[in-house]
Formats: sequence, structure tokens, C-alpha cells
Amino acid sequence: MSQIVLIQIIVTVAILCIAFAEALFLQHRKPGSFDWSEAWLSVADMAGRRLLALLPIGIATPVFSWVWTQRLFTIELSGFATFVLLFLGLEFFYYWYHRASHRIRFFWATHAVHHSPNQLTLSTSFRLGWTNKLTGTTLFYTPLVYLGFEPKVVLAALSLNLLYQFWLHTTLIPKLGWLEWVLNTPSAHRVHHASNLDYLDANYGGVLIIFDRLFGTYRPERLEEPCIYGLVKPMRTRNVLTMEFSQWADLYRDMRQAPNIRSALMLLIMPPGWSSDGNSLTTEALRAKQSQAHLT
Repeated sequence: MSQIVLIQIIVTVAILCIAFAEALFLQHRKPGSFDWSEAWLSVADMAGRRLLALLPIGIATPVFSWVWTQRLFTIELSGFATFVLLFLGLEFFYYWYHRASHRIRFFWATHAVHHSPNQLTLSTSFRLGWTNKLTGTTLFYTPLVYLGFEPKVVLAALSLNLLYQFWLHTTLIPKLGWLEWVLNTPSAHRVHHASNLDYLDANYGGVLIIFDRLFGTYRPERLEEPCIYGLVKPMRTRNVLTMEFSQWADLYRDMRQAPNIRSALMLLIMPPGWSSDGNSLTTEALRAKQSQAHLT
């Protein structure tokens, strides 16, 4: 067994144990409040992804390999400056990957799995969807490889970024003062997982929240607006296959029912809720309706 595989096993066991401890605490604090079926669906998602990782079905690996041969430079992680460059570069491209995953329906079909739990707990962090490798979202980090960071270094940094986000998926940690201006915190991430209209499509950062502030997608958690977790149209299934593929099934249905090929293709790249007939239910459309209702 390689050292990397051993570390992965240790980390996986550790986060499962911590998530289980949180579940026991929440259940003890308010009996019946913790939905164990949600947690088991998350475990099933993780197990499925571990199995699928063994299959050579991703498109990022061959693209990364080719881009590496065309790189501008070769950047070794030999000093503080290169670590900072990799960290900030990864954060920048993670922000745009994450924003695209909410704003482009083709990517949302996978990412919606992560947002499907109707409770926010640490187990939510490892429900990521089985079809990521097929949609090619890792290609968002290709510029780092082209710049000169070795693909395995970029992927290792991405793994650490996702590991940081594990602790963000909890309701037990309050706001963290001035850190809220810089870091992605549990408070900021609760907003990201909320289905409240005022909170939709916000707080996309990984470790940092600065790009949300720079690009206007930051929303603070407010006491007067408690977070409601899950999808706008809540998913109540306890079937892991329904959880994994229902968004794809809905997309396929809508494309088949589209009035023409252009409208069908637009469904792939437009935000969730978009329709060609003008009766869209995108975040912008819903907010416009809300504003109009307030005016009348």
C-alpha cells in the first residue's frame, strides 16, 4: 500500500468519525432532530465516488498531461512565493468553477447533489456527486498546469482545499469576527447552502471569501433570515440513484421537450430554472417577481 493511499484512508476514517460524533451530539442535544437517512446517503455517495475513481473515465487527466507538455514555465514549490501563487491561483479558479457549477445547468446537474441535504451537517461535506469526472470540472484548473505547476501538485492542492471545507458544513460554529472578511467560514458557507431566495448563488469561495467580495457574490448570514437548507425544490428521496441522477433526468426531459435544437442546447449552458418560453425560474427571475410583489 502506497503512502498516499494510506493517508487517504486515514483522512477518510477521521472525517467519518468526526461527522459521526457531530451526529451523536446533535441527536443528544435534540432527540429526533438529526436525519440519519441523509447521512447514510452521503456515505453512499462517498463510497460510490471511491469506486468510480478506479475507472479511467475522466477527461481531465489526458488534458492535463498534454497541457503539461505545452507549459510556459516549470514552477517548483521551492519557496514561500510559489506556495502563495499556487494557493491564490487555485482559490481564484475554484471560485469560478464553483460559480459555474451554480450558474450553468450542465455542471449544476452534478453539483446539486451536494446541495440536496435538507440539513447541514459535517456529513454533507462528502456528498459531492458521482458524475464530476464526466463533466470535466477539474479542467477549470488547467491554467495552473499551463503556467507550470505539475498536475499532481495542482490536484493535491485541490484535495487540501476541499479538506479545509469539511469543517464549514456545520451549524454548531458561530460567526468568527474579523475572519469573516477573509476566510470562508461556517457562517458564510451556511448561506451558500441555504435555499432562501436572498441567499441563493452566494459565497462560492473555497478557503478564502475575498473573491466573493471582489466579484459581488458575498452574502452575510443574518439573524433575521435563518437558513433553510436543501434545494429550492426540496429533495425528499432516500434512493441514492434518484439523488445522483434526478437532475440529469430532468435536464434530459427538458431538452427533449424544447421547441428547437437551439433551445435544447441553451438549457445546457443557462442557469438552473431557465426556459425558452420566458417563464424562467432562475434566481434573477424569482428575485424580480419578489421585488414586483413588494411594489404592488
